[in-house]
Order: sequence, then C-alpha cells, then structure tokens
Amino acid sequence: MDGKRPLDRRAVLAGGLAGATVAVTGCSATRTAAPESSASATALARARPSTPAAAFARLVEGNQRWVSGDLHHPDRDPNRRQLVAQLQEPFGSILSCIDSRVPPELLFDTGLGDLYVMRTGGQTLGPVVTGSVEYGPMTSGTPLVVVLGHQRCGAVKAAYTALRDDTPLPGNLQAIALALKPAYEQAVRKGGTDPVETMTHAQVTLASTALRSNADLAPLVKKGALAVVGAYYSLDTGKVEVLDGAPS
Repeated sequence: MDGKRPLDRRAVLAGGLAGATVAVTGCSATRTAAPESSASATALARARPSTPAAAFARLVEGNQRWVSGDLHHPDRDPNRRQLVAQLQEPFGSILSCIDSRVPPELLFDTGLGDLYVMRTGGQTLGPVVTGSVEYGPMTSGTPLVVVLGHQRCGAVKAAYTALRDDTPLPGNLQAIALALKPAYEQAVRKGGTDPVETMTHAQVTLASTALRSNADLAPLVKKGALAVVGAYYSLDTGKVEVLDGAPS
C-alpha cells in the first residue's frame, strides 16, 4: 500500500463526505468547514488532545471522576455549544453497546464535541458501522478509537443463548447473533463459569483487532497517529478496564 494513501483518502473525505453530511443531515462539519471565528478555532485546538496517549489519558481521567462521583461536567454549556456549532474535532471515537446504562459521554465525563459515538448491540461491526468508526480518524484526525464492552450485556447474552440452543432470535435481532458468532465460538472453546462475560471480552478483542488491522486505519496506527483500544465497563463500579491496545 502506498504510504500516502491514508492522507489522500482523508483529504477526499474531509472535503466531500463532510460536505455531504452537512447538506443531507445538518451535522456540523469537520475541520475543513469555516469556523465562526479564528479565535474559536484556536480555542478548540487548544482544548483537544492531539495524540493517542493524550486522548486516552483524558478518557481515563474522566472515568476516574465518574467512579468517584467528582464530576466536572465539561463542555456542556451554551458557550461550548456555540464554539462547536461550526466546527467539530472530537478527540475520541467510541464504539459501545446500545445498553441504556452505558452512555460513553457520561461515563467518561465528557461533553459537546468531545466524542464521536457509535452504538450497536454487543459492539457488532458491519460496513456502515466500520465506516462510521473510520470517519473521525480519516476526516478530522481523531487520534483514539475505543471499543467498549460491558458487564451483563443483554445483546451478548441473547446471542449466546440463541447460538447455543440453535434457536434464531426474532426479526433482525438474529443478525446481531450471527455477527457475534465468532465471539461465541471463542467463549465455547475457552469455557469457564461465566460464558457470557467471556464472550463479551472476546467480542471486544475481536472488534478492536479488526479495526486496528482495517486497511484504512492500520496505516494510521502504524505511524502512531491513532490507537484502537479494547475496553470493558463494569456496571457495578463504573470503572473502565483496558483489555488491549492502550497507547504508551
């Protein structure tokens, strides 16, 4: 692969895809859009971690505040709303479960314009989801992706039961079960007293590995511009545990 390809692709996406996003959905543009003022752009740049390690450290600090209850509630006021209205440069992208108890913005104590968030049942991947994860790193230089599984995942439990009993789930829920089948197979091979938790951990590792080796993200990871971290959230304690890929 040509070493310049990710940069070229990012430039194309930043100009074309971001523009299309604004036109079709009304979402704010990425860094190619004209900010409301140069002062706003400067303030935004100062606030944003620019390296994987710095972005990861900010998430860790936010989660520590969530666990302790000493929340700062950053970036959640009208001034921040105005600042990011014309320009967004999130420092992290989170792929988490749809579970109502696992809102990434809260458990990392972040605010408006800080995170791209994708949520699917059991952190399942597919072309549209993968494209959504690629969006931040490839259009606005987002330096961190986190795949976040969690304790007592209902989607994983339902998929585990359906696959074990060979009983399809209703409607399109079966698509989630099929997407989780590799994690199920790993859990069966590994065994243990809690196969659902084992399957959840396996899914996080499989998804983070797939994104880390993605044809468009892998060059960014290789040159140190991006880290893809696999993590697990405890519903009981509020703590996020790193499973793999933490930047040094």
